[in-house]
Amino acid sequence: MPAIPSAHPSACPPESPLRPATDLTRRRLLLAGAALPALGLAGCGTPLALMGTPTHDPAAERLLQQSADEHGWAAYRQLRDINVRYDGTWRPLIDRIQPVVVDKGYRGWSEERLMPQAGMVAQAYTGPAGQKHVWWQRSDGSAQRPGEVAVWYGGQPCTSADARTASALVAEAYGLFLLGPLWLAGQGHVMQMGGTARVDGRACRVVQVWKRPGLGRATLDRVAVFIDTDLGITRRVQFTLEGFDSTQGAVAETDTFEHQRRFGVLWPMRSYEEVVHPLRVPAHDWHITGLDVNRGYDATALRGPVFTGAAAAPAAAL
Repeated sequence: MPAIPSAHPSACPPESPLRPATDLTRRRLLLAGAALPALGLAGCGTPLALMGTPTHDPAAERLLQQSADEHGWAAYRQLRDINVRYDGTWRPLIDRIQPVVVDKGYRGWSEERLMPQAGMVAQAYTGPAGQKHVWWQRSDGSAQRPGEVAVWYGGQPCTSADARTASALVAEAYGLFLLGPLWLAGQGHVMQMGGTARVDGRACRVVQVWKRPGLGRATLDRVAVFIDTDLGITRRVQFTLEGFDSTQGAVAETDTFEHQRRFGVLWPMRSYEEVVHPLRVPAHDWHITGLDVNRGYDATALRGPVFTGAAAAPAAAL
């Protein structure tokens, strides 16, 4: 495992500066929009407003649960651990708009481990600048167990608050991308019906979810779940990004493709993400290249700086 250069004694990458001022980030977004008019700016109003929490609609919860059932809810509840390997490509521009969140130098292919019933995600990335390891456990919503995150670069702990906060956001989001309605069902979230839409030519019904706690260290995020009207599977999740200062107010979405059922669960073998507000920017294409489940390790195998014990072997190649 190559070490991070000694020029960065904190072990954090040069892309992890002090937290940028919000007005500076907005100015960069506007400049990017002016420089790339073909991308187009989104409307002034966010598509997923967070002001106020509506009354819970049981019909929305039933529809989300039906989609979770279609994705293999019963089998998912029996998964102690999930082991997945991804490969993918970052699109131009996104790393310049959000360098700390993307952390492009350290994010090429990855080995990821999830303990879903514990709300835990760990990620081992390899990129052109070296290795990055992230361990994240979601808060249970109480003061007794807040969300916890730790980050290592080249085997050394990173002390940057920005790198850790952004990594928590990314880790929780990738649980959502992989598992869709399974990641949201049974959590007690407030839900409302959100009308209809078309995703990649398919008619969908939309469930709006007020996710509390939100993605990463956010108190609240809003997630729109686009459920195929005919097949019941989730085609898209659209979500706010309140868990990092410079992404607050932004909305992104991830579409999933080429679903396969393995171990009783429906997995999205290919995914595509883009930012949709305040600027439409293609972000990331990725696909699953390895997958297995239920190795039987515990949380200590994931905490880093590398996977250990039964978590260490690569995900089974597909």
